[in-house]
Amino acid sequence: MCELRRFLKGFAIGSANVIPGVSGGTIAVITGVYERLIEALNRFDGTTVRLLLRLNFRGAWQRVDGRFLFGLGIGVVVSIATMARLMEWGFENQPVLIWAFFFGLIAASIPSLGSLVKRWTIGPALGVVAGAGTGGAIAFLQPASGSDNMIYLALCGAVSICSMIIPGLSGSFVLLLMGGYRLVMVDAVNSLTAGEIGRSLDILIPFLIGGVAGVVLLSRLLSWLFRTVHDLVMALITGFVGGSLIVIWPWKITLTEKFIRDGEEMEKITGFTGWFLPDIGSGATWTALGCMLAGASLVYAGARLGSRRVRS
Repeated sequence: MCELRRFLKGFAIGSANVIPGVSGGTIAVITGVYERLIEALNRFDGTTVRLLLRLNFRGAWQRVDGRFLFGLGIGVVVSIATMARLMEWGFENQPVLIWAFFFGLIAASIPSLGSLVKRWTIGPALGVVAGAGTGGAIAFLQPASGSDNMIYLALCGAVSICSMIIPGLSGSFVLLLMGGYRLVMVDAVNSLTAGEIGRSLDILIPFLIGGVAGVVLLSRLLSWLFRTVHDLVMALITGFVGGSLIVIWPWKITLTEKFIRDGEEMEKITGFTGWFLPDIGSGATWTALGCMLAGASLVYAGARLGSRRVRS
């Protein structure tokens, strides 16, 4: 049962990372695995390497919280492989409903994030403001053009996968800004599921090498920050998540670019502009608001379930 819960949490994190603007780190916080994830990643150090060199695989597995990472990792991989196509269909057919669901999900998580600050002083208060400003500013950055150069792909992997574990910062959106979203999240993932393994691995191997190096270094920094300035870090995260809602706001103009895949013309998201308020008299607006409520209710139900488990 614990393995199934870990898989489902990993699936939720991976699903969020597929969507530009939605943070897998935020979902990790919502599902209650974030700090454990950071500590587990922080254990990939010299001690773990020495255990492996001595062929003490069991000791290394236990040191890095292997069962937890494995269950979470399988969920992430499965969700990315399956959700890439589903999200592609969703953004082509019902983009407002998808944005609305995740807007409600993440907006409802902000009070829970704020409650993790043990003592509100001037430092955490300024941290919220700084985080919100930074998170909101990211929405207005313009995407760069991409490249399939190995060094560039490794850099994309380091930056985007690191951003996937920072709540409020969307790894997919950062990848989009760097110009690598279509190459990695669409071409490589869909080529892998379509059986074109060679083409996919040429992209994914350097991307993953950069990602692993980046995430190991970042996890050590985050682990140290949580131990030394926990309240300030959580306040920054809370503000960052709040600011990132600008990216996820359903009623905006989504900039797209057409491309050809398998002889078929398709579109990819390249950025956002023209945020506006919805028409309250429209039935589509009320459907979107219902999706927002569904996302918020999911967070509320998860929080209630988690509090019951803690009490019991």
